[in-house]
Amino acid sequence: MKKLLLLIILSLVGLFPAAASSGAAGEDLDISGVIFGHIGDSYEWHITDIGERSIAVHLPVILYSRTSGWHVFSSKKMEEGRYGDFVFNEKGKIVELVGGEPVRPFDISITKNVLSLMFSCVLLLVIFLLTARWYRKHDTLEEPPGGIASLTEPLIMMVHNIARENIGEDYRRFSPYLCTAFFFILFNNFLGIIPFFPGGANLTGNIAVTLVLALFTFFTVNIFGTKHYYKEIFAPEVPGFLKPIMPVIEVFSALMKPVSLTIRLFANMMAGHIMILSMVCVIFVVAAMGPVIFGSMTLVSLLLGLFLDILECLVAFIQAYVFTILSAVYIGLARVKE
Repeated sequence: MKKLLLLIILSLVGLFPAAASSGAAGEDLDISGVIFGHIGDSYEWHITDIGERSIAVHLPVILYSRTSGWHVFSSKKMEEGRYGDFVFNEKGKIVELVGGEPVRPFDISITKNVLSLMFSCVLLLVIFLLTARWYRKHDTLEEPPGGIASLTEPLIMMVHNIARENIGEDYRRFSPYLCTAFFFILFNNFLGIIPFFPGGANLTGNIAVTLVLALFTFFTVNIFGTKHYYKEIFAPEVPGFLKPIMPVIEVFSALMKPVSLTIRLFANMMAGHIMILSMVCVIFVVAAMGPVIFGSMTLVSLLLGLFLDILECLVAFIQAYVFTILSAVYIGLARVKE
């Protein structure tokens, strides 16, 4: 418990340089810039500022221009806001000036979120391989799980039970997907709470990421749906006057399921980041209001930020659990037999 509290406090302290770099005592602080700069994607991974020096990991920019072909260069070359004909637009994306007009190139750059995605995938792979290695070397009938297996087994069994209770007799076909989705969301939620490299990226607070996760569930539901599932959508047994209306409602309902999964995960994780960062920014907003107000509000902000960070840890688990159980429910509804 002490280690958890220490990690949370360090996480809050790690946010201070990000806010301080955008304003100092007695100066206006661009709160929205600090918050959205932290939760947004970027072509570099800012770590901290030491004096006037900014420490960041500059990531590779990979662009394809219809006029000049492929371009691969470090994002450090864009520090001045321009490199050749490439500039940043108002959304922070790189565009090419063609005849004075900004044109968006084909962009497959390794951004902050992409690098975080790669890191979390490697971390998940290592953890599961270590878990599998423990089971290969030990007899589970003779001894309880140890090491990393003692952490992963309860979670895996929880997801396994979710699949069994909501899908039915062929739940084993879908347990691997549900387990992968749960651990992927859980790990990225926790990594996003810790603002130290390689943590701090708001991956699950990015709607593009949550949309892809929801689409995986959507295609799993509709590809493996039974005949009875499609019959209930397109030819339900209802009174005659409802037959033209019900298919439209059912199709709309099927399309809204991935939308609800997308927005729920995206909105909850992004809101958590915004609340924690807002508490940190309060310290710098009141920095010029005198030592009494500054000291008292610093303590209040730290305590509230600590509470929100603990709450965000709970939310991180709940959101992974909710996404998994809803996915299992949707799959189970599609596997219903007559």
